[in-house]
Amino acid sequence: MFGTIGHAHVKPENREALERVLQGQEIGPDSGFVQGYLLWPDGKDEVYLVAVFGDRDSYYRNANDPAQHQRYLEYRALMDDEPTWVDGEITAAQ
Repeated sequence: MFGTIGHAHVKPENREALERVLQGQEIGPDSGFVQGYLLWPDGKDEVYLVAVFGDRDSYYRNANDPAQHQRYLEYRALMDDEPTWVDGEITAAQ
């Protein structure tokens, strides 16, 4: 598997809206997308986003898709700053 972890700051009043936007976004069944997650650290106005794809090619095909850029703009509007991203291979730790 392959994916990305993003980190950004989000005002508390935008937290639910960000969750709704991300849950409502459609990614095609042939995209290779496996699962997405949000992690909200306790007591902080920040979020970690995780997107998991079946393989590296699927991930980069999605990343370079203009439709993904439109989805990004939709959720980015709810963040206080530009997310930082780390892409890489995902392996099991257990």
